[in-house]
Amino acid sequence: MLEYLIQQLSNPRSMAMLFAAVAAVATVLTLAMPLLAGDDLSKRMKAVAVEREKIRQRERERLARGEKVALRRSPKQYMQTIVNELNLGKWVGQEEARALLVQAGHRGQAPYITFLFFRLVSPILMLFGSAFYVFFVTELDQPTSIKVGICIVATYLGMYLPILFVKNQISKRQVSIKRAFPDALDLLLICVESGMSIEAAFRKVSVEVGTQSIPLAEELTLTTAELSYLQERRQAYENLAKRTNLDGVKAVCMALQQAERYGTPLGQTLRVMAQENRDMRMAEAEKKAAGLPPKLTVPMILFFLPVLFIVILGPAGIRIAEMK
Repeated sequence: MLEYLIQQLSNPRSMAMLFAAVAAVATVLTLAMPLLAGDDLSKRMKAVAVEREKIRQRERERLARGEKVALRRSPKQYMQTIVNELNLGKWVGQEEARALLVQAGHRGQAPYITFLFFRLVSPILMLFGSAFYVFFVTELDQPTSIKVGICIVATYLGMYLPILFVKNQISKRQVSIKRAFPDALDLLLICVESGMSIEAAFRKVSVEVGTQSIPLAEELTLTTAELSYLQERRQAYENLAKRTNLDGVKAVCMALQQAERYGTPLGQTLRVMAQENRDMRMAEAEKKAAGLPPKLTVPMILFFLPVLFIVILGPAGIRIAEMK
């Protein structure tokens, strides 16, 4: 059985069929998932409420027993041991890694330890996996130096796999925030002009915008807490800009800081910034629409034009073949 699997993996035709099957399944899932996906906000909010009650009950029992209470999720013990023994936080870059994790929505020590652990493990796994595939599974008619070079390249790619994963999460989170941010500014403007304070306005908007963008609701909720507890509101706005790392959010945070410092009306500031963010979103949509024709050129040449030629010239070719 093992020999048969190795033979199939080394067969280019079998690998091409496997990749084609995976691509077909991925295409079907990509088209079907939006139709099957429902509104998970109510389920998530209910799950959060249930989990909050469980945590509250558990912490009350711990307090009754006199145990220490941990408010954050602790990392795995073996991950913590490996990271501390090898001092991974020194050579990976502590501040940069924490900033990336915060932008991806992962806060606390546990995601940081997990990130450092996989920064160490993924190159090793890629090295052994590529070496096993190159030297034992496939029969490459290449010198040993080429095979070793392939393994080195795979190891180098493995070093950046955790970073690519985190950056992919950051990009998805930023897209969700960017789409809902102009509407959130409009709601914030309505709340401020109705007489609410900025803390109450942020709290109200974070509840209302959750149906459109859960990441933005999380950021606004955290900003509300920071506005209530930090000594300077400027620090809360700066933290919001750092966590999102979006130009539109940074501009709004800067405008809010200036309004807080110089006493300018918040309503006018929010109205201008909401219009600017809406124009930025429209400009980005127009940019994507303008770049669509060049992207469609290659698929049309490879897939549409051959089929069109077959449909047009096929009957004529059949008649010519019959006449002969």
